[in-house]
Amino acid sequence: MTESISWQERYLNLIDHIIEITLQGKIRSKEQVYQMLVKEISSGTGEIFERCFDERFQTIKNQVDTETDELKQAKANRRLRALKTIQGEWERWEKQNQTQEAIATSVQQIINTETRERLTSLLNAIDPNQKQPLTLNQLQKLGQTLQDQQLQTTDPELKKDLQQFTTGITKGLEAWQRLQPYLVSWIYDQSRGQIGFGGTPEQRGPWVLWSKQVNSSFPEGLFNSIALEKSIVEFAGKASIEASELVELSVILQCLQRGLVEWFDKLIYDAKVGAKLSISTFLTFAAIWCQLADGFQARPSLSNSCFQVTLQILRAFSQREYFPLYGGIFASFSGEYLQNALSYLDEPLQRIQGTQAKGRILTLLGYSQQTLGQYLKAMEFHKKALEIAQETEDKSCEIANLNHLSRTSVAMKDYSEAINYSQRALMFSRQVGDKRGEANALANFGFSEVFQARQQEVMETEVYESAINYLQQGLKLSENLGDGQSKSLCFSSLGIAFMVLEKPEDALLYLAGGWQAAQYSGDLYLQGLNLAYLAQAYYNLQNFEKAVFAGCLGMYLLEQIGANEWRQTAGLMVVLKGQLGEDFNEILGRKRSEILPVIGVDGYDYIPELLLKYQQSL
Repeated sequence: MTESISWQERYLNLIDHIIEITLQGKIRSKEQVYQMLVKEISSGTGEIFERCFDERFQTIKNQVDTETDELKQAKANRRLRALKTIQGEWERWEKQNQTQEAIATSVQQIINTETRERLTSLLNAIDPNQKQPLTLNQLQKLGQTLQDQQLQTTDPELKKDLQQFTTGITKGLEAWQRLQPYLVSWIYDQSRGQIGFGGTPEQRGPWVLWSKQVNSSFPEGLFNSIALEKSIVEFAGKASIEASELVELSVILQCLQRGLVEWFDKLIYDAKVGAKLSISTFLTFAAIWCQLADGFQARPSLSNSCFQVTLQILRAFSQREYFPLYGGIFASFSGEYLQNALSYLDEPLQRIQGTQAKGRILTLLGYSQQTLGQYLKAMEFHKKALEIAQETEDKSCEIANLNHLSRTSVAMKDYSEAINYSQRALMFSRQVGDKRGEANALANFGFSEVFQARQQEVMETEVYESAINYLQQGLKLSENLGDGQSKSLCFSSLGIAFMVLEKPEDALLYLAGGWQAAQYSGDLYLQGLNLAYLAQAYYNLQNFEKAVFAGCLGMYLLEQIGANEWRQTAGLMVVLKGQLGEDFNEILGRKRSEILPVIGVDGYDYIPELLLKYQQSL
């Protein structure tokens, strides 16, 4: 108690002293006030200072409000202005001191952690999800503090770890200085296709360019592996690295990811394109860390640390306004890297407790599992996400999972359950005013009813007309919202519904619109699905040239993401090839210029191999 009173007297005197010398004109800048606070206030006594400040503020405020003498009131006003200056500089001091205390606390936690968990503890300290994430200068300060501790410790194991961490932070920051000028320059250097992170060095992406700037073998090798679409798992499994190299990589990738997201988020000329690219950035970097973790399975310390970074990325992503509750796969991924990313993203979720972040991430993965034909796993993801969303009162996420459960139930031919989920989503979305959820619920409700009626061999046209009406309501609402993802779903749902009703002429318009909308939203699954049904519609209408074009494109896109529907479309193409003979290859040759902008030369050349792959699997 005595010590508290002593601090209280000291801080009251300090506040009064600053007020008086301010009135005397001896304080000429806010910086002088700040330096006095830095000199006099001790760490851990901030609460006492705040109480003293509040006491003085109330006293002087009362004088201003009650004083009738003009001269005394004017002096009280000057004292109040001086107090407000102190308040501003105190808030500045408090923020700076909190960061310093956070660094000191983090260092102590790292030191006190068991050796096998020490690297993970360091990565927690630089987690961008902290209430006050470290700036680059503060990260440098953390490295310096770790180095100071390394010089003081006599424990050889701890000494080695701290030196590794210091080296990693230092090299990571140095690499970022070299990388920063090339953060987005690759975008302007490339002349074809969409901005993205997939492809080979001869195609698109920043990885080769970045690999030339890092000046360190591990990140350089990783970036080149990504550029060449080589297995990151195999790369990590063969790499012999120290903890310093993983720390260096974590600093580099965190800076790259943050810089890209900030840049994409500022694409004011087209906010939707910016959001799509930011989504792709989050997913790409999360997948990289997941695959590194899998590659380091023989070294649990490194593997656990990589999973920790994955969680950090996914948590940050889940809080973004554009987090894709109704999507999962985006066009900036490509090839085998895209297929594997989905399964790698599953493992780290087992390590998060029931939080809003986990609910949203499970939603993303559930949708992705559905595209792979893993319906039972998708249902498991969505049901757990629904439970978490209800617990955390995340209404948009709750509605999204009801919609996804409806769609997955259709895929599993459980149409009564699909209708049940879509009705719940429709009622709840209207209740809370979630228009995107309502558009998806309308589409799912109509879609489910068409399939159920077809299964039950219902002949009454009124049933189908009612279902089509729900689908058209969903389409109109999604168009009003300008929501490309929902619009694509509604278009494709209408097109597929008309195909089920054996009306290919009516289906064509909607399926073409669905493909266009899916291209804009970047959803590869919906692109492939619309093209697959377009091929069937054109085939039914005897327009074989367009059937070959749509079918080969749809087959390729669906196979690239591992979606089971590719086989159905491949079967149709094999039938067509048998019917057309050499004309099939001639059509494919004529359509080459239209196919290349969508899937590139490698994709076009892979089409014959894909047809052969299907035939050999029969």
